[in-house]
Amino acid sequence: MDISTLIENKVVLALLSAFGGILTAVLVQQWLNRRSLFTYNVLHNQVGQSADDAIYGSVQVTWNGNQVARLYLSTIELINQSTKDFEGVVVRVFTNNSKLLTQHTQIVGTTRIVDFTENYKHDIAVPDGQEPTEQQFDFYWHQRDYIIPTFNRGQTVRFEFLNTVDGETSPEIWLEVLHKGVNCKFRVAQQQFMGVTQPTAALAGTLVGFLFVVAMLMFLENTVVAAILAYTMGLLVLVPGALAIKGYRKLKEWYAG
Repeated sequence: MDISTLIENKVVLALLSAFGGILTAVLVQQWLNRRSLFTYNVLHNQVGQSADDAIYGSVQVTWNGNQVARLYLSTIELINQSTKDFEGVVVRVFTNNSKLLTQHTQIVGTTRIVDFTENYKHDIAVPDGQEPTEQQFDFYWHQRDYIIPTFNRGQTVRFEFLNTVDGETSPEIWLEVLHKGVNCKFRVAQQQFMGVTQPTAALAGTLVGFLFVVAMLMFLENTVVAAILAYTMGLLVLVPGALAIKGYRKLKEWYAG
């Protein structure tokens, strides 16, 4: 039975059309039901260290009048990598080996900050005329709970913490999001090129360069010109890669509305 016979057979054609429609519907539903992705990265910068030296003297780093061994500024960036907007996203920042001191939060690109959740405010509240308990101090130093009222697609929320660590270890600060339909993953911070991470831009640029070379082999007869163009493409591999990724993002945003 050849293709023309199948096309002329209305029953077979109807069955194939129905199967194709069902398969398309299943794939679209899987696409719509997939879990949205949040990613975060953490960057630690040491801003001070206490030291005693018999020759060069001593350096003391203090916070609220109390000496600390080492002082860090840690920055966490949480990014909504999905094509969806979310409301009421609760974010928990926690640490086991550091003390979180002062903080600054920001929804990047806006004038808004991120506030504590109502439950967290209740847990750290201190009645007038009283002092925080040891449990409250320990809770505040090792955990912060925030609520993001609106977290739009592609948006970034930044958390900055002045913190201190005893001993020679570096701070270990983590972020947790438990929200319906969201998967939150840690990713190592990478250098950016034109708003795209360099490894991603390099990979996309390599693919674009390969397609460019194939096109030259097919349509360009002058080998000298082809060699120069291929060499230039290799030197500037990050540029076409970054442009391709940004174009894909624009297309993705347009498709997602």
